[in-house]
Amino acid sequence: MFLSVATTHRPATDLGFLLHKHPERLHQADLSFGKAWLFYPEAGEARCEAALLLDIDPVGLVRGKGQSDGLLDQYVNDRPYAASSFLSVALNKMLRTAMAGISKERQQLADSDLPLEAVVAPLPMRGGEELVRQLFEPLGWTVELTPIEATGSSLVGFRYCHLKLSGLGRLSSLLNHLYVLIPVMDAAKHYWVGDDEVEKLLSKGGGWLEHHPAKELIARRYLRNRSVLARAALARLVPEATAAETPAETRRPPEEMLEAPIRLHDRRLDAVVEAIRMSGGKVVADLGCGEGKLLDRLVRERWVQKLFGLDPAVRELELAARRLRLNEVGGPPEGRVTLLHGSLTYRDNRWAEADVAVLVEVIEHLDQDRLPLVERIVFGEAAPKTVIVTTPNADHNALFSGLAAGAFRHPDHRFEWSRAEFEAWTAKISETYSYAAAISGIGDVDASFGAPTQMAVFTR
Repeated sequence: MFLSVATTHRPATDLGFLLHKHPERLHQADLSFGKAWLFYPEAGEARCEAALLLDIDPVGLVRGKGQSDGLLDQYVNDRPYAASSFLSVALNKMLRTAMAGISKERQQLADSDLPLEAVVAPLPMRGGEELVRQLFEPLGWTVELTPIEATGSSLVGFRYCHLKLSGLGRLSSLLNHLYVLIPVMDAAKHYWVGDDEVEKLLSKGGGWLEHHPAKELIARRYLRNRSVLARAALARLVPEATAAETPAETRRPPEEMLEAPIRLHDRRLDAVVEAIRMSGGKVVADLGCGEGKLLDRLVRERWVQKLFGLDPAVRELELAARRLRLNEVGGPPEGRVTLLHGSLTYRDNRWAEADVAVLVEVIEHLDQDRLPLVERIVFGEAAPKTVIVTTPNADHNALFSGLAAGAFRHPDHRFEWSRAEFEAWTAKISETYSYAAAISGIGDVDASFGAPTQMAVFTR
């Protein structure tokens, strides 16, 4: 992955003073995931350009973590190549002083608006051209996008692009914009996101993020859709705006607010509970349990003997534990509900005894190139008697008045399938892993567009 910053300010070689990197040297930094180099392809009076190049070790990313299990796609993916949080880490490692706006030799220049140009390639297009412009244009940058490996002139449908930003601004501002917004475009940080990430966001976003019209989206995606952390960040950025919101609104994710008039969230959980009941299962694993809303319903059912809730977000599990009153007077008996911190991309024997596995509105949050791994873990390795999957019906999106054409119900969705696409996926799973699938809709059925949610019940 590649990032360059250039200026035509004269003398342009002053860029070296601002970056604290001499144009005649090759600068190298060792990182936990590989190496980074900074060098100057051009260094003249009229124009000077500094380039940051990353060489990431794809094998080193998984070595010693007990997660490869011989699966090729643990090694063969876009993480070593596409701009992501790796690039932000390298940027902060190489140019921390420049990002702070400090220049011992040229402080007045560091405080001035300069003609600047930045290039990032390849940039993930998870959100499309509209999202890229929504992020950078309000900050005053002119955006030029060129699709990579495109067969036509349109950017629609392409996963990666060549991004060029240009305009007048402080170098420190440009670097901080890139640091925050590159992971927002990728939405898949390579390291654990905790409370310290809120501090990073506030530090690098100070002075501009609080005024950005997409600040809620930026906070949410930067913090990997961990709603609790995003709300904490926004509360500190814009405390008066956060205080004006009602607690219910701040807790509800975008798709729940969109679907609220048809009570789809409640109807979805009702349908899933009934499907579990009809399966005859007694031990249930809620994979991607979030705040534990489904678990809260199931724990009240006497026919459920044991529950597991799995989620990658510690804060979500903490909220689930509070909702379920675990280890409290009046809560479920010890051992009936077990919350697990983990990921669906790793084999996990802790919930292997479950005879029913449930993924409620989970798969659409996964990159489609990661989905086969989850399929193998759930249907191939764990192989419970019953697997229940719900996901949005993209056909029905045309009926939501508040949803733009072609948009997803949630900004973190990586895809939303039509009924035909979902049917094809269930057929593939059934054939590959020896399951039979029954597909149904949840919510009011439209004659042309079907129900808003589609559900598949797989029986081994």
